[in-house]
Amino acid sequence: MQFGPVATRDSAGLIAAHTVRAEGASLKKGRPIPAEEALRLAESGIPEILAVRLDPGDVGEDEAAARLARHLAGEGLRPEAPFTGRCNLFAEAAGVFVAEPAGIDAVNAVDEAITVATLPAFRPVAAGEMVATVKIIPYAVAAAPLERALGAVTAPPMRLAPYRLTRIGVVSTLLPGLKPATVAKTLRVLAERLAPTGAQIVTETRVRHEAGAVAAAIAGAVTEGAELVVVFGASAIADRRDVIPAGLEAAGGRVEQFGMPVDPGNLLLLGALGGVPVIGAPGCARSPKENGFDFVLHRLLAGLAVTRADIVRLGVGGLLTEIPLRGQPRSGGDGV
Repeated sequence: MQFGPVATRDSAGLIAAHTVRAEGASLKKGRPIPAEEALRLAESGIPEILAVRLDPGDVGEDEAAARLARHLAGEGLRPEAPFTGRCNLFAEAAGVFVAEPAGIDAVNAVDEAITVATLPAFRPVAAGEMVATVKIIPYAVAAAPLERALGAVTAPPMRLAPYRLTRIGVVSTLLPGLKPATVAKTLRVLAERLAPTGAQIVTETRVRHEAGAVAAAIAGAVTEGAELVVVFGASAIADRRDVIPAGLEAAGGRVEQFGMPVDPGNLLLLGALGGVPVIGAPGCARSPKENGFDFVLHRLLAGLAVTRADIVRLGVGGLLTEIPLRGQPRSGGDGV
């Protein structure tokens, strides 16, 4: 691609590098220059303009962006028509956006003319939400770097994991001093959290803050068809041997992870009973503000596995906005 000044009279068929306006004539940036407009501009007193001449083998910005976007878009993502060297990708349904940073980095490392930007990996998205954009910086790109970018990944490095789990069971433990209004608000906040995902609370139980009662309640929720169980403790989990993890194990379940490098949200418990995920919610999950509970909840609702390694990687970016409702805010103690 050649970029530079050319005589206006000789610019017909080239691409206008910038928008040019004069009395009775105009050129639009990035568009081919019609012969009659080139003549009108020259006659209006503009002897020279900046223009682009494509070399043999160059691929126009829109075509290049569209080809790369189609190559990168995995299941559940829809590229739209390109414009001005940009091709945007949208989610076809509500779910969790999944991206492989190494693949995106590999494409972006090929050539400065080729760029891909995405939402953060595992971001919950709504149907129709834009999740990524491919932008070709100049007006065209040589075929060789475009082919290298296409070859930088053998499989699409981004996709949508649609929400799959819809039946949620809730267990709330009770202690003297925990107001019924607090439990009711917690259920309302959870229902609002679930609404964009299509999931609903199908069973709700309130029991004493004792391991045996928790075990029976978790098992009962699974028996009633819950696909995911959330346990809100009247007191935050302090140890793997505390009431909620002990109750899960007494029900025949297993504790897979306790604690996460996200604040608020440190004291989250992740486990399972059979094939049903169980979350011991941190205290901050009673708040509608984003916290570590959201990071795990949305992945599980989308049918994505959450391992200890996944949780460990949440540390960078895991310091979230403080929630005033927490019993132990950062200024006075450990996060919950």
